[in-house]
Amino acid sequence: MSLKVQCNCSNINWDNVAQTLKLVGMASYVPEIHKKAFENSHTAVFVFDDEKLVGFGRVISDGTYQAALYDLAILPAYQGRGIGRMIVSTIKDLLPNCNIILYAAPGKEGFYEKLDFRKMKTGMGLFCNAANMRNRGFIE
Repeated sequence: MSLKVQCNCSNINWDNVAQTLKLVGMASYVPEIHKKAFENSHTAVFVFDDEKLVGFGRVISDGTYQAALYDLAILPAYQGRGIGRMIVSTIKDLLPNCNIILYAAPGKEGFYEKLDFRKMKTGMGLFCNAANMRNRGFIE
């Protein structure tokens, strides 16, 4: 396995991004929507095994003290190999003074706890499709 980290949106196959998000059970839209979301983010990190996109994540941030991590996804065949940790570490290095928040997919909290994320007591969300988010276990 020859991993390469890329911190820009150049030459990304957005169909692969959409397919990966769908495959891992996360919100998936048409490729153009993901392209816009990643390009409008403060930080985007992509990991390749040779030329194959195997994982990615993005951050919305003011670049100074607050950041929110979104769309962290790793192809199932590559999970458990430290790629998620590599993406989060790259993000932390690029935003060293920022608090980073996220909402984890139900059942994935343990992964983030290993990376020193902690559950928030006052986290709240206002979702466009609250019923779907409730059914998926994200909100009460």
